Amino acid sequence: MAEAVSAKRLSPMLRWTFVALMAVLTVVFIWLGVWQIERLAEKEALIAAVAERLNLPPAPLPPQAQWATLDLEKLNFSPMSLTGTFKNDQAVTVFTSLVDGKGPASGPGYWVVTPFVLQDGGTVFVNRGFVPENLQEAALNDPGAPQGLVTITGLLRPAEAAGWFIPEANTSSRVEWVRDPVRLAAMVDPALAPFAPFYIDQSAAAPGVLPQGGETVVEFPNNHLGYAYTWFGFAIITPIMLGFWLWRQRRVRAPKE
Repeated sequence: MAEAVSAKRLSPMLRWTFVALMAVLTVVFIWLGVWQIERLAEKEALIAAVAERLNLPPAPLPPQAQWATLDLEKLNFSPMSLTGTFKNDQAVTVFTSLVDGKGPASGPGYWVVTPFVLQDGGTVFVNRGFVPENLQEAALNDPGAPQGLVTITGLLRPAEAAGWFIPEANTSSRVEWVRDPVRLAAMVDPALAPFAPFYIDQSAAAPGVLPQGGETVVEFPNNHLGYAYTWFGFAIITPIMLGFWLWRQRRVRAPKE
């Protein structure tokens, strides 16, 4: 009864406003569904491109003069080869929790990230790999760390973004929370500048060797098809609801007519 009374009291302007609103919502839902289908195609193309990229032989790291203009998204996960010297006394550990590690170590721990001074100039932060939480201090004072001029390979990675709730670095314990070259640079000798705007995930060493390299997670969430179904579902339900509402309006107004 209350529903019928409220329906009677709707003025023609309000009725047409509601109809227009539902029509606009239907168009918006269709647009969102189409947009998700387009995003699905883009994501599938990205996944295919990265899969192909991972199988390429390591390319020489772009020189320092090109760093400012690099398209890091197009280079993401690209195998690279670089020659230089590790500054092991400047290493930083980045807290993480490794799930389903490719090596024997996993769980709470740290990435061991060390400045790598390139033979041709500039410094790149290299993620040498994972160590368990109880080995954090030992990793910072590792006598077995590579010494002298070496050539390494790894995957180029863009900087990790620090969210709102990421704490400041613990400089006394040399602990960071994200692999961001800008934040990492603030914890090392500024004389090592310039720093690359990306970092390198070093390839795996021999099995059982720590830090445990080769742990790059290559994963792209791809829920766009499900989102598209949801928006298209709303686009179908909205006019049905509108049609039912108009039918109810007609029934309520029928006695007066």
